[in-house]
Amino acid sequence: MEVTSERFLAILKSALLGQKANITEELLLEDWQKLFDMASIHNVLPMFYEAVYASPSLQQANVPFVVMAKRQVMQQVMLQTRRTSEFLDLNKKLHAAGVKPLVVKGIICRNLYPQPDHRQSGDEDVLVPADQFETCHMVMTEFGMQTAEDESNLLGAYEVPYRKMGSPLYIELHKHLFPPESDAYGDMNRFFEGVFDRAIVEDIQGVPVCTMGYTDHLFYLICHAFKHFLHSGFGIRQVCDIIMFANKYGTQIDWTQVLNNCKEINADKFAAALFQIGSKYLTFDPEQAAYPLTWRNIKVDELPMLEDLLSSGIYGDANMSRKHSSNITLDAVAAQKQGRKAKGSMLSSVFPSVSQLESRYPYLRKHPYLLPVAWCSRLWKYFRETKRSHDNSAAEALKIGNERINLMKEYGILK
Repeated sequence: MEVTSERFLAILKSALLGQKANITEELLLEDWQKLFDMASIHNVLPMFYEAVYASPSLQQANVPFVVMAKRQVMQQVMLQTRRTSEFLDLNKKLHAAGVKPLVVKGIICRNLYPQPDHRQSGDEDVLVPADQFETCHMVMTEFGMQTAEDESNLLGAYEVPYRKMGSPLYIELHKHLFPPESDAYGDMNRFFEGVFDRAIVEDIQGVPVCTMGYTDHLFYLICHAFKHFLHSGFGIRQVCDIIMFANKYGTQIDWTQVLNNCKEINADKFAAALFQIGSKYLTFDPEQAAYPLTWRNIKVDELPMLEDLLSSGIYGDANMSRKHSSNITLDAVAAQKQGRKAKGSMLSSVFPSVSQLESRYPYLRKHPYLLPVAWCSRLWKYFRETKRSHDNSAAEALKIGNERINLMKEYGILK
């Protein structure tokens, strides 16, 4: 592992503990630049900055990127504080209307950190029973939320995004946690049937917030990371969420159930690698989390996973070639489930199926025969991105896709 990555993980570990990083070596400006770049790519800049700002070598570095980072941190924390406040106000109104949606990730994970609003959330994910969706939609629109989704698609879409004008608040309202039409991971919804019956209430800043039970929520956090891994990857922040959650609630988690669920989706080695990363490089405490021997005995090399996620960026979007590689990996996973041979070529990336494009082009749900129109839209967008970006090529996407397929085989996801 590169020295910059080692330094970054050590600083992040201090941040998770609410401590200042103990940096004894004298870092050059270029070293600090690389570290700040990693923090930005993984969307942990406020936590990172809080841990390092008092370092003597950084205090003396009154250079533009440090000044800019401080400004970004102040703005990000201010916006996050506002998002949190407005979301809690919306949550009160939903409860008053008799709607008790389950809040997942986001504010629940932020509450685990020493300084919650230093852990950034661009949106809040909310799961609502199908029969409460219309009431929830009404309350949210009365609160000032607006959606770009066509009215005719509201009932059919598995998730509906909402924004509030003049506000940083952004909500993704889910009827399912995963798109049911996805051939690669749509079947993961089966694990969360009856999740509303197992719901719990968390107190956040004096406001009751309904969320999933501890076992359901930990497994969902793993599934969410797994979903992004099947696409083009995920970043270190998701590992932080998982281990922080396990540290706090581990004694109330049914670890056997989580492991059995992971085995069903070929994610047991994947999940074990995340906890191993957490234990070796971050703050995961197996004893505190009541992490059982059945998990500890899973033999896995965590380094390939760690290197992949560090190069990935927050959601596999470190570069455009990596993002475009996702159709190769998704096709390989879907092919295995369907008992067919994966295409493993750029053809599948350029011309995906209807099910792979429905969430991006909602008109395909009603008019699947318009698939060629969606292909043309994608090709035009790809052409524009290629002209604008130096990190976007079909050959590189194919290379990354095939490398990540080999990584999935190493972790038992693909046979």
